[in-house]
Amino acid sequence: MPKPSNTRSANYGFLMMPRYGLMWLFIVLGILSLLLQYWWLLAISLIFIGVGIHDLTQTRHAILRNYPIGGHIRFLLENFRPEIRQYFLEDDQEKVPFSRQQRSLVYQRAKNLDSTNAFGSLNDLNKTGSEWFLHSGNSRKISDYDFRVRVGNERCLKPYDLSLFNVSAMSFGALSAAAIESLNKGAQMGGFAHDTGEGSISPYHKKHGGDLIWEIGTGYFGCRDEEGRFNPEVFAERAVSDQVKMIEIKLSQGAKPGKGGVLPASKITPEIAETRDIPMGVDCISPAVHSSFSTPRGLVKFWQQLRELSGGKPVGFKLCIGMPWEFMAIVKAMIEEDNYPDFIVVDGAEGGTGAAPVEFMDSIGMPLVDALIFVQNTLVGAGIRDKIKLGVSGKLISGFDIAKMMSLGADWCNSARGFMFAVGCIQSRSCHTNKCPTGVATQDISRQKALNVPDKSMRVKNFHANTLKALADITGSAGLSHPSQLKPHHIVRRQPDGWIKLLSEHYQFIESGALLSGDCGRSILDDMWKLADPDSFQAMDIADEIIRAGKQRVG
Repeated sequence: MPKPSNTRSANYGFLMMPRYGLMWLFIVLGILSLLLQYWWLLAISLIFIGVGIHDLTQTRHAILRNYPIGGHIRFLLENFRPEIRQYFLEDDQEKVPFSRQQRSLVYQRAKNLDSTNAFGSLNDLNKTGSEWFLHSGNSRKISDYDFRVRVGNERCLKPYDLSLFNVSAMSFGALSAAAIESLNKGAQMGGFAHDTGEGSISPYHKKHGGDLIWEIGTGYFGCRDEEGRFNPEVFAERAVSDQVKMIEIKLSQGAKPGKGGVLPASKITPEIAETRDIPMGVDCISPAVHSSFSTPRGLVKFWQQLRELSGGKPVGFKLCIGMPWEFMAIVKAMIEEDNYPDFIVVDGAEGGTGAAPVEFMDSIGMPLVDALIFVQNTLVGAGIRDKIKLGVSGKLISGFDIAKMMSLGADWCNSARGFMFAVGCIQSRSCHTNKCPTGVATQDISRQKALNVPDKSMRVKNFHANTLKALADITGSAGLSHPSQLKPHHIVRRQPDGWIKLLSEHYQFIESGALLSGDCGRSILDDMWKLADPDSFQAMDIADEIIRAGKQRVG
């Protein structure tokens, strides 16, 4: 039979345990400093002894009770883990979420430094999923890389010639005043557009007069009444500003699709309250859905209302693709109403500037490439692709990123984190803490002072220009004169079996009008099209019929 443990011995055994070593070290130092009359050392020792006594008596942290004083080292290292990983452990190509190589590219282009590399590619071109452009033996030099796309269909009275690369939606409140001002001044100097995000148009968006895309979210910030509903009169008053070039209805975003948001009262400054038309001292709520419409047909009527109230400016919507039949329902409503948005922006699930729960960030929403191809196929299959311009956003920072998206059907690209890097972001991933170390994503005035607007705005301009120059070089290497000529057959992708395929073979693309015939060659698209109801975001009640048809196809 085992001997009973000696409880008294166990309780006092800590006197010899190494885990209390630091506690005993400072006790010994305190005694020695007292004997030797080293009062400064005695003061330090007493402080740490006090910390140790507190650690032993507190009940919240088991680590501190078992490792007094020393346990704080663990918490300190944990707090600096992202920085330690980034500076000392991270591989150049490890994307967390952007690799050091990607960030360095942005920093170099923003500073107008040489971004070329020597001694060969760091990429493993034989790895499954590797992609590259096919160059032409008849390549050309493109000197003018101020590429534009005209946005605005037959109902638009004031079309806008939009750059192919623009600042994606980031709100004042999420970003600091200095960051917003730098982005807008850079956009003004470089001749490209700055999306306001759903936080509306702040004084820092207006200070330098850069072109704006005004994003209208579910909270209708900047154009709402006291109940948080859309206010047509206020919208019309602000939308006619010459600085506002396009209006974007936000249905959802890649960082947290299908979820609203909350800006805590503690983070609402008087400037934010005035910009958003919200009260101080109350949490600012962004609902998950719009109150101005509840059906696809209602959305069509809403964008037409905004088009008329803005004086005929381009109006479109942004979304992260979720249930496919919901987007198809919107397309059906467009066709039946004979009223089309001037543009659609597809936001990939890779989007990340909005703080979001981990489950939403990691596991909800369609990735950008899949979403773009689905939207492209739907618009082409419905025979209306020529009526709508298509933008994309989601982890795009290089000329190759833009060229690939355009080859798959996009008309232009937006970037959020790329321009954050250009302003000075170091990917500390502390955006939600209000303690951004560079002053980019914080409302802390003292931290914002680190951003020098004249310097950072020039970096924004440089990053835009140098990225478009890289896009021009890729386009010219393929023997083309404009990125709009890029097609899926200009890129190849290595398959799991080691062979390569053109993206036109790797992905499936349908013919114009094929969805309307009911047999587009992709049964999943045909089935989703049948489920789409222009009068509801809910799927039509024909699921059993589709399942039976699917079983017959398999049989």
